[in-house]
Amino acid sequence: MVFHDWDADAKGPVPAWIPTAEGVRDTNLAAFMNGFQAEEWQRAKTGDPQADLDLLQRISHSDPEAFWRPVLDHLRIHFHHKPSRILQSASNPDDVRWLPGAQLNIAESALCVRDQDAPALLWAQEEAPDQICALTLGELRLRTQRFAAALRLAGHTPGQAIAIDMPMTVEAVVAYFGIVLAGCAAVSIADSFAPAEIAMRLRISNAAAIVTQDVIGRGDKLHPLYTRVVEAEAPRAVVVPANASAGLQVSLRRGDVSWEDFLKAAPPHGSFQAHVADASDVTNILFSSGTTGEPKAIPWTHVTPIRCGVDGWAHQDVRRGDVVAWPTNLGWMMGPWLLYAALLNGAAVALFQGSPLGRAFGIFVERAQVNVLGLVPSIAKAWRASGCMKGLRWTALRCYSSTGEASAPEDYHWLMARAGYKPIIEICGGTEIGGGFLAGSMLQPQCPSTFSTPTMGSNFVLLPAAGGQSMHGDWTAVVGELAVVPPLLGSSQRLLNRDHHSVYYKDMEVVAGTSTPLRRHGDEFERLPNGYYRALGRCDDTMNLGGIKVSSVELERACMEGVPSIMEAAAVGVPAPGGGPEQLVLFLVPKGKREDVATVKHQCQAAIWSKLNPLFKVERVLWRDSLPRTASNKVMRRVLRDESRSHSRL
Repeated sequence: MVFHDWDADAKGPVPAWIPTAEGVRDTNLAAFMNGFQAEEWQRAKTGDPQADLDLLQRISHSDPEAFWRPVLDHLRIHFHHKPSRILQSASNPDDVRWLPGAQLNIAESALCVRDQDAPALLWAQEEAPDQICALTLGELRLRTQRFAAALRLAGHTPGQAIAIDMPMTVEAVVAYFGIVLAGCAAVSIADSFAPAEIAMRLRISNAAAIVTQDVIGRGDKLHPLYTRVVEAEAPRAVVVPANASAGLQVSLRRGDVSWEDFLKAAPPHGSFQAHVADASDVTNILFSSGTTGEPKAIPWTHVTPIRCGVDGWAHQDVRRGDVVAWPTNLGWMMGPWLLYAALLNGAAVALFQGSPLGRAFGIFVERAQVNVLGLVPSIAKAWRASGCMKGLRWTALRCYSSTGEASAPEDYHWLMARAGYKPIIEICGGTEIGGGFLAGSMLQPQCPSTFSTPTMGSNFVLLPAAGGQSMHGDWTAVVGELAVVPPLLGSSQRLLNRDHHSVYYKDMEVVAGTSTPLRRHGDEFERLPNGYYRALGRCDDTMNLGGIKVSSVELERACMEGVPSIMEAAAVGVPAPGGGPEQLVLFLVPKGKREDVATVKHQCQAAIWSKLNPLFKVERVLWRDSLPRTASNKVMRRVLRDESRSHSRL
């Protein structure tokens, strides 16, 4: 189809993928629509899945009792005691209760109620990406039960926090689900963090133990991990060898134990009974950066993973027997999201042991027959720049998915072409949402770098700077801050180290015509003429770097502590020229004479790598005589963002 006469100003971006009638018919949502019995649905449906998608999405939020019951049945959520209803409402969104009265363990639903002979995990090493190893769901369940039993024998009781700081390996998955089966809470820590960041998360969560790895192998280089955990003064560590045949490559502290020795205490084939919990009990503690420097500690409950499963089922169209790959780890929400989105839908998770930036990862995708491939836009940009994926045949791929940061249309046009123009399902949400609130759909045409629909069960409004509220479905082009309309299944209702209501609801408007307060999220969006959406970045002082949220304050503090020649620093994130992932720009005020920019940039980069994260890249450094401030002395980072954009156009 040729679009040379397409009026983008009137119709929005040109669609790069349009679903076929056969493709629509085969989707999960089309099958679900055939059996859906809600009264409003039966009264208003047309019988055309594409035409009826908006109706289903609206009912999913407005009538949770009708929508979620059949969805829970489809996901085969195993209840020891069924909920009395889906939602117990309250005037305060933090007081509503999802699945009141339910008794369950969500790890059981992921591991124990499907075909035990079906593949659950596929993996390969970077050195041999075509040699695919596999673990069945039954084998994964037995290993997980053994780890849970070892936790119990080591004295860990339900409710305790157990940290995980390691790459996304089979052992990481076993530990994660074992912690949940035992009734404990997994504490998610990214394997790229510096000791201070690890220590902060251990302290906030009050972790009683940690599971980690001795080193991280990337190509022919070994990077320390256990050493950083020790420097963070972590509690007792269970240490996995990166190379099982070589054994541990570090000497352990007194009291720490190897993975193998930790498991020896538990019988290899024992049947550990999952801890049955209230639906609101904590399963996972994750972290999301705010603007104060200390990350927000967000508890996920046994309800939250249901949001992950529904996202994968409804938007990425994950089906039974699929293979799903997404380069990530358990330190970020996409790690747990991946596990639940795949396993709750009867799919297998593909884990690559190495860097996703090189050709070896592409070979793995080809040989593992990946059906759904997720990534952050920075990965696609790197592939395109290097040409490393040339000639590979991703014939099994049905769709891509993308999240974490804004994407560039030209990069994603290129990516689609790698697999015969398969769609890219963008999804935007957050750790505190447990998944997405805005996404694409396999029932709708897809335009690169845009979102076509609210996710199932969600609703939102845009708040333009001029005032007022613009609801989804208004079909007017507008730019504004996106605010979520509660309640939303899976979203947080408390924080461990912050006042939840103040963070998300204080000073927010109510939904027009109601008394329901809007929930703050902090992203700015543009609604396009076709009703689709484009992400414009953060409204606050938080930015996305390589798919990782980080506050300006954290970056500025690292630079101030690590570079003695600067008096003040301001960090802002700006889109790359032409759109795409945010780039980090530093505005610096010198203590005396301005030093060479390249030298100071190198010093700032080194400070950020050592104190925060080696994945954060400084794009530019700009000198300033002073920083713009408000009357109350707050740095006006919006002014600096605009100034940075003007510099990039010079």
